[in-house]
Amino acid sequence: MNFNLNPEQQLLQDSVRRYIDKAYSFDERATMLKEETENCTRHWQAFSDNGWLAAALPEEYGGLGGTLLDTALIAQQFGRGLVIEPYLGCAVLAAQTLVAAAGTAQKDRLVPGLADGSIRLALAYSEPASRGDPAVVSLTATPNAGGYLLDGRKTLVLGADEADGFIVSARITAADGKPGAEGDTAISLFLVDAASPCLSREILALHDGSGAGELVFDRLQVSAGAMLGTPGSGLPALQHGLAHAIIALCAELIGGMERAIEITAEYLKIRKQFAVPLASFQALQHRMADMAAELELSRSMLYALLASVENDDDAARQHTISQAKFLIGRAARFVCGQAIQLHGGIGMTEEYTVGHFFKRAVVADVLFGNSDQHEAACAAALQHTLRPGHSARLPASTVSA
Repeated sequence: MNFNLNPEQQLLQDSVRRYIDKAYSFDERATMLKEETENCTRHWQAFSDNGWLAAALPEEYGGLGGTLLDTALIAQQFGRGLVIEPYLGCAVLAAQTLVAAAGTAQKDRLVPGLADGSIRLALAYSEPASRGDPAVVSLTATPNAGGYLLDGRKTLVLGADEADGFIVSARITAADGKPGAEGDTAISLFLVDAASPCLSREILALHDGSGAGELVFDRLQVSAGAMLGTPGSGLPALQHGLAHAIIALCAELIGGMERAIEITAEYLKIRKQFAVPLASFQALQHRMADMAAELELSRSMLYALLASVENDDDAARQHTISQAKFLIGRAARFVCGQAIQLHGGIGMTEEYTVGHFFKRAVVADVLFGNSDQHEAACAAALQHTLRPGHSARLPASTVSA
């Protein structure tokens, strides 16, 4: 895989960087978190006007036909600015899941709205017992004369606050609660209007100031046409969407680490102790070097992940996704935590920038399966390869992307 940016990709990276530097200041972000303003809508419209929402959507449905690398370039720059708009939840996770799951007519109807920002969808796949695993689904879809009755609960729905609709994972069951004809392992996806009766939505604040939704479906009626694709075909689409989202999240964390290191390096140059800059102290130089090494290791891991998604089979790709998720997530917590340490007390304050990068890293760790789960999946794969007479093929990950 060629990681040299072509002119279009370089232009994309530069345009997002300029926007974040000029129009997305930390003070404006803080104001948006504290007050209800129109800035979030203004920024989302700017994302649309610049083509960033459409970058990786299929060209035949109104997108720009870009690649995962385009998504990573955008997310990396958003990470530098700690963007709070639901780019990850709506423009990547939900949009890519829809593209993978929906039929042609459904894509014709929905994807152009996702590309121009007029429609926001959020993916409701996580449940209290799933811990980020899309294969663990207890929400049921019971067939009836009008279509299906959805009953259950979803958690950690990114972008749920202003979503116009939800893509909901469910298992089709018979009226007696037993598995339907599609079998016990079949997961289907349904499109649900956010204003539907029998749907309650509660927005909970996460540690970094962003929000996630808790959805309760109380025998919510949807039509048969609300199903995306065919019955029982939801899990591959979920894995596709989550792979895109994990890559975007990893790229976002790398952007955050870059910015945290830049802020810290500048602070050490101007802050003095014993009449000399802190940057002249060798021990602090060593800590900055450790932070830079973790950043570069994470960047290399992201490159390996992008190459794996493009070239590897499903099992190897899932393994690399788990490797990247736990390695980059832990590196981000280390780098941003060290940035706070090197700032001293000011790094702990709400009004100073650097602590917010650490908060984002903490939240990122629990999204899409935490570091411990993904590390356990990698350990299980390694154990499999060390067994005598093992197959060269990796086992399915215990945490599906």
